[in-house]
Amino acid sequence: MLRHQIATIVIACAWACAAQGAYAADAGRIIFTSGKASIGDQPAVEGARVQEGQLLATGNDGYLYIKTVDNGLFILRPGSRARIDAYHVDNADPANTRVKFELLGGVARSKSGDAVKQARQNFRFNTPVAAIGVRGTDFTVFTDEHTSRVAVLTGGVVVSGFAGACSPAGSGPCDGAASRELSAAQRGQLLQVTRGQAAPQLLSGSALAPDLVSPPRTDEPVAKTDAAAGGSSTNAVTPNLEAKKVAALNSIAEQAPAAQPLQPVLPAPTTPAPVPVPVAVAPVQPDQPVQPDSGIVWGRWQQVDAYYPKFHLPTEMSKNELIALDGDYALLRTPGRDFVAPNNGAVGFTLREAEAVVYTDYGYGSFTVAPATVANGRLNVDFGSRGFTTSFDILSKGESFPFQASGTVDTDGRLNAGEQSSPKGYLNLQGLLSNDKGGSAAYIFNGRIDDMRRVNGATYWQKR
Repeated sequence: MLRHQIATIVIACAWACAAQGAYAADAGRIIFTSGKASIGDQPAVEGARVQEGQLLATGNDGYLYIKTVDNGLFILRPGSRARIDAYHVDNADPANTRVKFELLGGVARSKSGDAVKQARQNFRFNTPVAAIGVRGTDFTVFTDEHTSRVAVLTGGVVVSGFAGACSPAGSGPCDGAASRELSAAQRGQLLQVTRGQAAPQLLSGSALAPDLVSPPRTDEPVAKTDAAAGGSSTNAVTPNLEAKKVAALNSIAEQAPAAQPLQPVLPAPTTPAPVPVPVAVAPVQPDQPVQPDSGIVWGRWQQVDAYYPKFHLPTEMSKNELIALDGDYALLRTPGRDFVAPNNGAVGFTLREAEAVVYTDYGYGSFTVAPATVANGRLNVDFGSRGFTTSFDILSKGESFPFQASGTVDTDGRLNAGEQSSPKGYLNLQGLLSNDKGGSAAYIFNGRIDDMRRVNGATYWQKR
């Protein structure tokens, strides 16, 4: 009987604990949203509460600004996914504060709140390949499945790849021999971590900065440093849209011509009749050279194992416009006459070139890379509906995997399809149309083969 009573009490306690854990704590609230954005399976709306563990996602045009419970700021830019895994604040005893973010893909900005500044040792920001700790900080992060890059706006960060004692399950910064620090004083520099790499690499130059990969909106709060090292003097986390409108109106008023005083009306003076003069004939100007059509630069930009880059990305970005970056592949547009999508008609393309690799992720920073071939490619664009469809097969190690996608065509020829959470067999892709070479197209892509394998690559097409 006693054993039965004890068992009953234990079961009741277990149910009570489970019920208590089912109610996640509030981590913050949404203060601004634009475009496609969601919390869990619901559209994101201003004023909504964000709870621990909820999946946050933005579409290709989406932005999400979250004010945390301790007056911090967390921003997701387009095409991003993240979670606030934990946001437990103990103002009475900061040692008990626990804060943990997870950026699954895309670009995010994190500005430390009041509680984080008091318990920096208990803050962790994870990506698929790296752990980030803070020194009282405002920073931005880009990540995909294979590479993360961190830039600091104020304060400093400590970054380490997942290896040895540094694991995604940990809390606080991974301080160790392989960790590297970056401060706001190191302007124009980044820390980069690739999968399987314990020690981050310091990159000079801002060509790959998260703010260039996914620029902030003009109303995103600006970071302002104070005299204290690593401090931040800005508490304004609400986009000041009204102030921008007032400034614009004031600017217009300043440019308006001043009123002129009235002048007395005098009788018009009499003038003699004009004497005819010969009309000068303007010299014939030589024809101006026709500007060439803008073209496409595409391919691998980063080396992994024996797979060498096709070009040096910072050099190409100094000459051309960066359109998209996905894993190890980049897409740029060369200067020239802009592509303008027609209002109707359709066109098909033939696959001319492609590059791809398959990543197999075994966890804990262990992965392998295998070459892949792209075959049976199809790409069709319908300008009337502003849409496109594409498909191909990935061939690797004797296996074949079909992939497909459908998406939108912008007026300047950009192609967009998919979300980071696309199911197996569907592509996330970003591409570009061009009139160069009689009509061409290219896109970079990633897709999930199964729970362990992903494909990353690029394709180039010519008009049929």
